[in-house]
Amino acid sequence: MTTSGERSALTPRPAEAWAAGGCGPARPLRADARRNYEKLLTAAAQAFAEHGADDASLEEIARRAGVGIGTLYRHFPTRQALLEAVYRDQVEAVRGRAGELLASEAPGEALADWLRVLVAFSSTKRSLTSALLESFGKDSDLLSSCSAVICGAAEILLARAQEEGTVRPDADARDLIRLVHAVNIASQHTAADPGQSDRLLGLILDGLRPKA
Repeated sequence: MTTSGERSALTPRPAEAWAAGGCGPARPLRADARRNYEKLLTAAAQAFAEHGADDASLEEIARRAGVGIGTLYRHFPTRQALLEAVYRDQVEAVRGRAGELLASEAPGEALADWLRVLVAFSSTKRSLTSALLESFGKDSDLLSSCSAVICGAAEILLARAQEEGTVRPDADARDLIRLVHAVNIASQHTAADPGQSDRLLGLILDGLRPKA
């Protein structure tokens, strides 16, 4: 039997409360410093996806961003600091897309669009997550807060689609996240089949439709 405490834990937070959340403090910077910071995050995300979080060269990341290595170290004194910033930035992008989709008049399609974003995010965060787990462990504040952000987005978008009647009422947000993770794992072993992720996600979306 589900207790009232368990029900409250499973109830999605109001959209305005979730949208105000995040997985890390904002970092106010001057305009030029902000541009360099963002270029470094983009370059690092690309390098980590290509070479792995442990093997990507910091000098190459600085070169890709069009800045000197000293600029990189001013923003990110250690590789660990850069890893954390890239991970947080990517999670915030996933959250931001969910916030945009909350305005959609087609909640079922909005959920499908966001799950595609989550698949793409999952495919690029593998080495980041592994590196962060080695440093902090699974109970770190960063990973816990970022996980809460993603779960909150899934809960709200799923609840809207269920209210619309386009998604079966017994679907669970955490199960959806696990399924997306499974798609990512399966796709790791079939790199020669780039369309597999889309096909697997299509099967998931078919399974979310209400029973006739």
